[in-house]
Amino acid sequence: MSRSLKKGPYVNERLLEKLAKAKPGDTINTWARASMIAPEMIGFTFGVHNGKTHIPVFVTEDMVGHRLGEFSPTKKFTRHGGKMQKELEAKSQTTAAAAVVAAKK
Repeated sequence: MSRSLKKGPYVNERLLEKLAKAKPGDTINTWARASMIAPEMIGFTFGVHNGKTHIPVFVTEDMVGHRLGEFSPTKKFTRHGGKMQKELEAKSQTTAAAAVVAAKK
């Protein structure tokens, strides 16, 4: 849910202080996942905490207005399917290996 227009966007004050001291190329570690990406942040790399580690996020122009947490996933996707999916993946790998061998001939 978005913030009220009269309140304006939420940007963490401490994050802006760190940004003023940082040089381009430095990684700024932060736990403020709810903070909006402001135009001043373009070109900087932020280490956004996902609950376990800091994931580097390089800020570009199209990210302005989004939240930092959107670019640092908190859950690791393994895959769907179980046993049946493993069989399908094994079959596709053998098919790909056969295609590579055929291409070399």
